[in-house]
Amino acid sequence: MKILVCDPVSAKGIALLQQRPEFEVVVLPKRLSEAELLPIVNDVVAMVVRSETKVTRKVIEAAPQLRVVGRAGVGVDNVDVEAATQRGVVVMNTPGGNTISTAELSFAMILNLARKVPQAHGSMAAGKWDRKQFQGTELAGKTLGVLGMGRIGTEVAKRALAFGMNVLGYDPFLTEARARALGVELMGDLDDVYRDADFITVHMPVTDQTRGMLNAAAFSKMKPKVCLVNCARGEIMVESDLLAALDSGKVAAVAMDVYATEPLPAEHPFRKHPGITLTPHLGASTQEAQEKCGIEVAEVIAGYLLTGEVRNAVNLPYLDAKTYEQVKPYLTLGEKLGRLLAQLTSAQVDRLHITFGGKANELPNIDPVTRAVLLGFLSRASVKDLNNVNVRSIASTLGLTVEEKRSSEPVTFNEWLHVQAFRGNEKVISAGGTFFGSPDNPRIVRVFSQSTEIVPFGVVLLLSNKDKPGMVGYLGTLLARHKVNIASMSLSRDTAGGQALTVLNLDSVPPQEVLDEIQKDPDISNVKVVRL
Repeated sequence: MKILVCDPVSAKGIALLQQRPEFEVVVLPKRLSEAELLPIVNDVVAMVVRSETKVTRKVIEAAPQLRVVGRAGVGVDNVDVEAATQRGVVVMNTPGGNTISTAELSFAMILNLARKVPQAHGSMAAGKWDRKQFQGTELAGKTLGVLGMGRIGTEVAKRALAFGMNVLGYDPFLTEARARALGVELMGDLDDVYRDADFITVHMPVTDQTRGMLNAAAFSKMKPKVCLVNCARGEIMVESDLLAALDSGKVAAVAMDVYATEPLPAEHPFRKHPGITLTPHLGASTQEAQEKCGIEVAEVIAGYLLTGEVRNAVNLPYLDAKTYEQVKPYLTLGEKLGRLLAQLTSAQVDRLHITFGGKANELPNIDPVTRAVLLGFLSRASVKDLNNVNVRSIASTLGLTVEEKRSSEPVTFNEWLHVQAFRGNEKVISAGGTFFGSPDNPRIVRVFSQSTEIVPFGVVLLLSNKDKPGMVGYLGTLLARHKVNIASMSLSRDTAGGQALTVLNLDSVPPQEVLDEIQKDPDISNVKVVRL
């Protein structure tokens, strides 16, 4: 089996592959373009890449024997994962290899900001001796805000605690129990972090929620003379707003390893600003991190090719064809239930209970369905490269436990999947689903312990209201006035004249002014828009 090593990786990793007699390892002397790769991949079974080589659809299609692509690192932007999945090629990465190196760089940045080391060095190198200009501050007793408490954020928090800092952790999916175990104060509101933190470090991926989150509005809420560190993603900060906050003195100093555009343009204003410390994306640039990534990518490729073991896959986990066909409909239903619950609750959840009833109880393997529920539930979390292989370990890192139950009790529907979310012993929310007519027609049929019928795709408006005449007409008229079309509607109530659950599948997201007007009605509460 031929393995093509396309980019420089650890010699120890290459040696692990070369020592297996089953493998023919070919190490390319330089990075090749797509056109150069096409004629040499026809008999390749595995490819090893870092960030340089692009594994495009054309490359994948030109490699009929390709079974696995191993990325020595975290991001897989240079691999066409969709094309790989369509061709049955497993794509694996090494998410843990650079955790310590990035955490250490982040904390080095914090130390440099506190003691102005780069600026003092520059002054000394210029022949000066100016001690007063570079008076710093001690970290002991100061407060660090960690935005994103995944692997890297957790490691930064540990180092800050060792320096006597108070640590505030913000992560919507970090539980209080996990935070207490780490010695971190869990903050439910970003504004509280901004108000109290002397230093703020970012460890979040770029999502719709985090892109541009550190903007003028955020800076205005921060403590005067706050210091910021970003070794995560450059797109999280609005660059023009950051420069304005620095120039106004609101932000005292910033240390950055990542940028919205990389490489950072030569004439970028960041390069000349005295309040900014810059490094050229060095988060994973340590000998140890590269060695760990090289060894890990060799191990996952060898494990898959020799035994079928799948680790750190970013597309589909391994399932035999027969089992996959049985669980496939439940994967969609499970993910939709998870997404719905995540968007309906703002409370911290530390436990999910998943019940498999009816024919779902007979599934030969329920683990993929559980992973799909978790994937949907954590899809809005501050987690980098979340996938259905690593989702269980990430849930554990965040303090989220999962309970699975096969139930033989009679149920109303032939197939039944029910998910309950708990905070301690208190049930926060629950939802259940089934199929109408065929496995490709899923429905969510219970929410808030009330019957309903939700087509789990697109935009859904949910609200609680008093059961009284005219409510449907009021909602329809209001939405129509703003050109929002109703695709389907479901109404249920506990008793006549009591509380009702109204669910509308919409063709578009209603404007905020519509939601505000609905919420003002004294007979309406719990107005939520979810995207499924």
